[in-house]
This record gives sequence, structure tokens and C-alpha cells, in this order.
Amino acid sequence: MKRIQLGNTVFEGENDAYLLDTDETTLIDTGVATPDTREELRDGLAAHGVAFADVDRVFLTHWHPDHAGLAGEIQAAGDADVFVHAADASLVDGSETAFAEDPDAQTAVFDRWGMPAEARERLQSFYAAVGRGLRGRDATVTTFTDGDTFDIGGLALEAVHLPGHTAGLSAFAFDPRELPGESDAAARSDVADDESAASDRHEDGRRFAEAFTGDALLPRYTPNVGGADVRVDDPLGKYADSLARIVERDWDAAHPGHRERIDEPSRRAAEILDHHRHRTRRVLDVLAEGPATAWEVSAALFGELEAIHILHGPGEAFAHLDHLAAAGVVERDGNAYRLVETPVDAAEQPEITGLFPTTRLDGVVDGADG
Repeated sequence: MKRIQLGNTVFEGENDAYLLDTDETTLIDTGVATPDTREELRDGLAAHGVAFADVDRVFLTHWHPDHAGLAGEIQAAGDADVFVHAADASLVDGSETAFAEDPDAQTAVFDRWGMPAEARERLQSFYAAVGRGLRGRDATVTTFTDGDTFDIGGLALEAVHLPGHTAGLSAFAFDPRELPGESDAAARSDVADDESAASDRHEDGRRFAEAFTGDALLPRYTPNVGGADVRVDDPLGKYADSLARIVERDWDAAHPGHRERIDEPSRRAAEILDHHRHRTRRVLDVLAEGPATAWEVSAALFGELEAIHILHGPGEAFAHLDHLAAAGVVERDGNAYRLVETPVDAAEQPEITGLFPTTRLDGVVDGADG
């Protein structure tokens, strides 16, 4: 397995694509369709003797352009098969209009969030500046669902649906001992001289497993929910369940869509889950001062926003407000939210324990700092 690092000045930077040079040359994610990133991917593949036309399969963790943008171009070069979860397929094959290109959808969402006109104009100027070209050519896709398994030249990839950041975001789990090549010996060294090397489990009973996690799990910041895919119902609730599932799967390592490998993915997932508990309390603190829109809550949480964060900030605030509303903790009045019960003591907050799934790492990690 080869990690190819790709620049990304439009969104969060430092995307990762992964080359699996098995009997079927396979890519996990492709990067955004900008000229610089296209050349970085070409050069990264060429360093391993691979051209776009040599790629047999492309597996996409999700539809975002910084992960799927070059999939159609790679497919056109060599007729590669492109795989994506069914819930994200329409935004890769072009049969659904992306939110950034749909003014009517933007108006409906921004009205609901209480976004002021000036902020809308700045976000729409950002969209106009980056252009449709970010997502590149449409691709003909093959869809999958949770639990589907693919044989990639002797390497089994299992699709693990982890919605929240997008509707169809999926990880691909695998046994690292199935990776070919001398360069992957280190990944298997901990079992090479052990009796357990002949089995599929560690001595403590855990299966040998790693995963390509896309943006479900990131090492340095928390993936956005609410703004990253406005199609998702209860995005925070779905993402919280996805994080709990990552803790339960207890993979040995995660290979994320941005930046470096994560060596304790269960712990990182538990930290992000706890981070959202802390953020929920901060949202309640804002509402304790009086009713507020998603935009106003975002301003209290994140301050002034620029570029794509003009979308992500209020989207994140909305995700928390929507989750609280579904639980009956807050109620919506127009485009504002207010506490259903105003505490007598301002220091008191409604109980939120039941709003999030529990994991074996609760109380072990602290996600206050994200």
C-alpha cells in the first residue's frame, strides 16, 4: 500500500489517496480535480510505475470533490470501475445537482439557518471562484452498501457504512497481512514470529484489521457534520452512531482522507464523540441566553468564518440544534431555537447523556479540545 499525499488549497488540505498495487491496480480516493492536484496524483502514481490508464478500480469513501474529483478522468483514461456507496452515487455520476450549484436549495437551507445576506454573498463568491471543475468529469459508478466485500487481487475490502459527514461515507476495512509487497512487511511484523500469525486474530481475540476511513475519522480536527452534506437527516445522530461503531470495530489503524495514519482509531473516535458532547453543552449555554438561529449559534461557537467554513459553521450548529430538537430538549420557533425548559439556575443544563451512544472508552478520553 502506498499513500500519495495531495495538496488541497480549496478545502482542508493534505488529502490522501491510497494505491493498492495488487493484481488489480486500485485507488482509494483520487483528490480534487484541480490542475495542481491532478499532476500530483499523476506524479505520485508514476513513482510506482502506474498511470491513470493502468488503474483497474477506484473506491471512493464519499462524494466530496476532494475525494472523488478525479474519478471520472481516471475512468475515462483506462475504463476503471468506480465504486461508491449508493447514498452518494448520484453526486458522483452527475444525476443529482450538487448543493454548491443549486441556488434554490441554497436559499431554502440558508433561510432555515438564519444566514444573513452578506454571508450568503461571500459563500456564493467562494463557490464562483472555485468553480464546478473541482468535481471533474462525471463517472459511471457501481454502487455498494454496508457489508459488501470486494476481492482485490487477494485483498478483501469490506465496505463499512459510516454516515454523518455525508450520507454515503464508507470506510474500507481490510486485513493488513493480505497486503502484497516487501514494503508492507512492517505492517505484519508484530505477528510474523507469533503463533497467531496463522490465525485471523490477535492474542486478545481481536481480528487483525485496519481501515481506509475517508473523512469519518481524522487525526487533527473533527469532520464537519450538517454543512458537509445537507441531504443527511439528523447528521449528528448518524455521525455519533458511526463513531460508536468505529470504537466497536477496534481497528488496529486507520488511514484517513487527510493527513497521517491514526494508530489508535477507537480512541480517536471516542475523543471526537466526547467532543460533540462538549459542543452540545456549549450550544445549550448559548440558548440559555435566549433563542438563537443556527447562524447565531455558529457565531458564538466559531466566530467570523471564511470560504467553505461559512457553510460548515452554521451547518455544524444546525446539526446540534436539530439533534437537541429531536430529543425534545429545544424547540424551533421560525428559524430560531429555544430551550423547552429554562433552568432556574443558569449554571444548570438539561441532561444530554441519552443523546449520544455509549462506548467502552467513555470516561477514558476527553474530547474537550477536539
